[in-house]
Amino acid sequence: MKSFNVPVHYRSPLVTAIKQQRKADDKMKKDHEPTILQLGSLHIILARHFGFCYGVENAIEIAFKAVEENKGKRIFLLSEMIHNPGVNADLQALGIKFIMDTKGNMLMDLNELTPEDVVIIPAFGTTLELAKTLKDKGIDPTLYETTCPFVEKVWNRAEKIGDDGYTVVVHGKPGHEETRATFSHSKAHTPTVVVKDMAQAELLAQYITEDLPADQFYDDFKGQYSEAFDAAKDLQRIGVVNQTTMLASETQAIADYLKQEILMYYRTPAPKTAERFADTRDTLCYATNDNQSAVQGMLAQDADMAVVIGGYNSSNTSHLVELCELQLPTYFINDEHCLVSVDTIRHFELHTHSEIETRGYMPLHRPMRVMITSGASCPDALVERVMGRLAELTGNGDAMVRATKEWGSSNA
Repeated sequence: MKSFNVPVHYRSPLVTAIKQQRKADDKMKKDHEPTILQLGSLHIILARHFGFCYGVENAIEIAFKAVEENKGKRIFLLSEMIHNPGVNADLQALGIKFIMDTKGNMLMDLNELTPEDVVIIPAFGTTLELAKTLKDKGIDPTLYETTCPFVEKVWNRAEKIGDDGYTVVVHGKPGHEETRATFSHSKAHTPTVVVKDMAQAELLAQYITEDLPADQFYDDFKGQYSEAFDAAKDLQRIGVVNQTTMLASETQAIADYLKQEILMYYRTPAPKTAERFADTRDTLCYATNDNQSAVQGMLAQDADMAVVIGGYNSSNTSHLVELCELQLPTYFINDEHCLVSVDTIRHFELHTHSEIETRGYMPLHRPMRVMITSGASCPDALVERVMGRLAELTGNGDAMVRATKEWGSSNA
């Protein structure tokens, strides 16, 4: 896989050494067991896969290249480059301004843009409508487009099955940048509807099987279907694609469920499945799969707690948190400063969507076993800093230094 030129301060000597060793030992990525670092009385259980993915590194390289090649020009990002506050802050420090927030709310008037301005498309991609607006203003949106190739793969698959006569069902968060972009690209070719979870998939199935009147569909899926969507006829042939950062197992479960419902309703035998349901298994993102599988492998170990690192608005990171929460106390943090003290941790609560402080989070017994993973937009250097902070708080700073030297020398 291609290597990217990203700023060195996002790299970590320790984490890089660990990843390189694991890759050398497991080229086919079949081993999902974690790496266990024994740092004195602190045992860190580090997920097999985590951190920057292909799409994120590609986006960062292009963004910094845009700054380097356009000195003196105004440079804008449509929205956050990726869902990591540190990376976005770095870009803003270089003078890049955001046009909108992650929910699509405008932070500036598009009429302020001129043909001389540079606009970077974020890794999530953008809508066809917004791309056209930029073109109409004399701005080439493809000049520094950082759209993840795996997101584009989903768009291409949606286009293909749409051209083949299927309606597209997008599994994603309706307000997420990537889902908005995928919805825009899909509806240009075929009727499209977004489902956010299994509950909505089950509701949609009742319209497929005509257990609910078609007229009610427009209230139940308000804001989630394409213009002129006909619930009475557009759900007779479907294919499911996904926002690439969703829980892969949930996307597959939704696809399997809708497939079963539509085949049973139309009494379609297995050999003729394609008459009603398009196979889109190949749209699941490799990094999402790898990171989630690595968490499952990590959870096979015994531990006192889990720490998941990433931006609080990061979809893929939130799903790693959900997986860990099923088994043990889990703390979703965005950097090492959230580890306030031995007694206090500041973390994001998914269910209330708020940052809270928890006291007495760290067990008193030793050794303490902590699982650590991070989202696809989290730099390895940040993971190392969190590990270092945990070592510091537990009196194992020297052991952390030794581990860094040992891993570095073994991979020299």
